[in-house]
Amino acid sequence: MNVLNRIENWGDTHHPAWTDALRIMLGIILVLKGVSFISDTAYLTRLVGGLHFSLWPVMLVHYVAFAHLMGGFLIALGCLTRLMVILQLPILVGALFFVNIRQGFSPMNSELWLSVIVLLLLLLFLVIGSGRFSMDEYVKQHSH
Repeated sequence: MNVLNRIENWGDTHHPAWTDALRIMLGIILVLKGVSFISDTAYLTRLVGGLHFSLWPVMLVHYVAFAHLMGGFLIALGCLTRLMVILQLPILVGALFFVNIRQGFSPMNSELWLSVIVLLLLLLFLVIGSGRFSMDEYVKQHSH
């Protein structure tokens, strides 16, 4: 059994029920952030455009919005949670190191703290998975 399988197995067996509520809240936060990006694409383009890519800003804007909307929704449902977390990780790392740090480590920089918390939660759910109250668990129980 390789390391990834052991981590996945450990996460599946050590998953308290309250973390399902945390996973659902994380998914809702990601969906709301996706809606925020869609409603103000000019802001997101400015954020990403500051990275001085040519065609990349438009592609990144669409990836971020889609990944947050669909990924957040599926994380909230507990469907393909680990895969959706993996798709979110580059966005959060980019937001943390390329966008929010430019604004400083001030306690007033709420976007920085939100990014840190969401990144930590994503890493948590990458390890522990969907949980007992999830679509993944429902499919696993009813697939026999």
